[in-house]
Amino acid sequence: MKKSPKITIPNGFFFSVTEAAIKKPGRKDFALIFSEVESTIAGTFTTNTVKAAPVRLCMQKIKSGRGQAIIVNSGNANACTGKQGMKDARAIVAAASRQLGIDIGLTYICSTGVIGTPLPMQRITSAIGPLTGGLGSASFDDSAKAIMTTDTFPKITSRQIKIQGKQGTIAGICKGAGMIAPNMATMLCFILTDIAVEKKTLHAALKSAVGKSFNRITIDGDTSTNDTALIMANGVLGNKPLTKKSADFSSFQKALDELTYELSRLIVKDGEGATKLVEVVVKNARNEADAESAALAIANSNLVKTAIFGNDANWGRIMAAVGYSRISFNPEKTDVFFNNVKVVKGGIMNNKDREATEEMKKKELKIIVDLHAGKASVKVLTCDLTEDYIRINAEYRT
Repeated sequence: MKKSPKITIPNGFFFSVTEAAIKKPGRKDFALIFSEVESTIAGTFTTNTVKAAPVRLCMQKIKSGRGQAIIVNSGNANACTGKQGMKDARAIVAAASRQLGIDIGLTYICSTGVIGTPLPMQRITSAIGPLTGGLGSASFDDSAKAIMTTDTFPKITSRQIKIQGKQGTIAGICKGAGMIAPNMATMLCFILTDIAVEKKTLHAALKSAVGKSFNRITIDGDTSTNDTALIMANGVLGNKPLTKKSADFSSFQKALDELTYELSRLIVKDGEGATKLVEVVVKNARNEADAESAALAIANSNLVKTAIFGNDANWGRIMAAVGYSRISFNPEKTDVFFNNVKVVKGGIMNNKDREATEEMKKKELKIIVDLHAGKASVKVLTCDLTEDYIRINAEYRT
C-alpha cells in the first residue's frame, strides 16, 4: 500500500477507527470523525434513484446545516435493505450520539460496500463503544484507510490558506476506485476545515467544487447508490464566518476547488485495474455544456479506454465519440492531440501515429480535442479499461 502524503489537519477534529468485521475480519472497517464543537455542515449526494439508507438519512439531516460527528463503515452499503436498513442506520446514529454526548441531529452516517446485504448489527453495535471510546487515538489517515473497499491506497490531501490574517486549514479524504461516474460525488468524501463559513455559502462552495471535480470523473460509467460528500466547518480558527461577499471567500473557494480536484485525480488514478490516468480536455467549444458532453462521451467510451490500455493511438474512436455526443461542431475544423502530439488536423489524419504511440505508453495521458467552435473548455478525468477491472468486479462479492 502506498504511503499517504504528509498533510495538515484542521484544529478541533478527532478521529477513531476500529474493527467491526463488517464484511470480513482482519482490518479496521469502522471510522468516526468528530469535531470538538458543533459545526456548519454541507453535503452533496448521489442522483441515483436507488439511494442507500444512510444517504436518505443524511439528506434529511443536512437541511439543518448543523453537524458534529460522522460515522462511516466499509464492507456493506446498507442499500436495497428496505425498512430494516433505515432502522439500522438510525440505531447506529442514536447509539453513537448517546455515547458521544451530543444531539442525535448532529451525527451523520455513511456506508460503502456490497449492495443488498443487511448490516451485521450485532458486530456493529458491539464496536460502537470502542469506536467512541477511542476518540483521538487514530489519525485522519487511519480514517481514510478504514473507509476503503477496492481502493489500493488511502486518498488524503490538505490545503492551508490565510483567512482574515489567520492560517486556516482544509483537509479531505475520500474513497473510490470503481462504480465511478458523474452525477454528484461518485464516492465517499469527507472534508474538514477550522475556518468558519456561513451555512448557505458552505453549501454553494461545495456544490461548485464538486461540479468541477467529482462530477467530471468517470471510471466505468456506473453511479453508486451511496455517493456522499460532506464538508464540516467548525470555526475553531475564530474568523468571522465567510460569506460570498467576504474578501477571503475567493481564496477559500480556490483552495476547496484544488483539494477536491486532487482527490478526484487520486480516485481515477486508483481506478479498478487501471494502468493509466487520462485527462480529457475539450476546448474552444461553443459553450461549457457542449464541452462537458463531448469530454464525457470520450471519457466514457469503452472503445477509447481499451485503446488507451493497448497503447493504440486510435483517434478515430475519439472523433466518433465527439460525433455521437450530439453537440454542435464542425468535424472539418477539429484537431486532436495525445499530449502534445497533434494526431488530427482539421478532422483528418496528421501522420503522427508513431509519435502518438510513444505518448500512449506513458502512465499519464492528456487527450485534447480542439473544436474551434467557441471559447469554452472542460476537463474530465478517466482511466483505461483493463482485464483486471473485469476480474475485480466479477469477484466483488466473493
